[in-house]
Amino acid sequence: MNGEAILFFLFAGICLGGAVLVVTMRNPMYSALSLLATFLSMAALFFLQHAEFLGVVQIFVYGGGIMVLFLFVIMLVNLQNLQETRLFLSQARWAWLLIVGMASLVIVLFLGLSFEPPLSNPAAFEMVEGESLGNTQAVAWVLYREYLLPFEIASVFLLVAMMGAVVLGRRT
Repeated sequence: MNGEAILFFLFAGICLGGAVLVVTMRNPMYSALSLLATFLSMAALFFLQHAEFLGVVQIFVYGGGIMVLFLFVIMLVNLQNLQETRLFLSQARWAWLLIVGMASLVIVLFLGLSFEPPLSNPAAFEMVEGESLGNTQAVAWVLYREYLLPFEIASVFLLVAMMGAVVLGRRT
């Protein structure tokens, strides 16, 4: 195994561990921090696959914006006044059995797959008007040239959602 494979398995393990901790932690703040570790390890996996643009977007949008939104909601909800209830009283054994069964099924299916590049020409994501510039420049060229209007509409939607969250937060 080379260094890239070791880093892949390291970040994949961190990602899976963080995802499991997100749903198993009792404290929502620790769960949010585990989600942040999952987001950052996913960004590292993108960087290892030479998808720098997706890695940076993962850090900025999910690691930054979405985490701030989650932490904002956690702080808005008064967790001390909520009653603690046990949701899954006697179903824990069945849940673990289901988890182990599905994980073994995924592992068996994973071992039977062949890993080949999904595209016949992956260099197309690095070319801008015939010049090889890199992945980030190629994605930006397409995003800001051909999809500028949907990109701006999405940013307006996010701005309206953020303003709505601020208005709702000020009412309480």
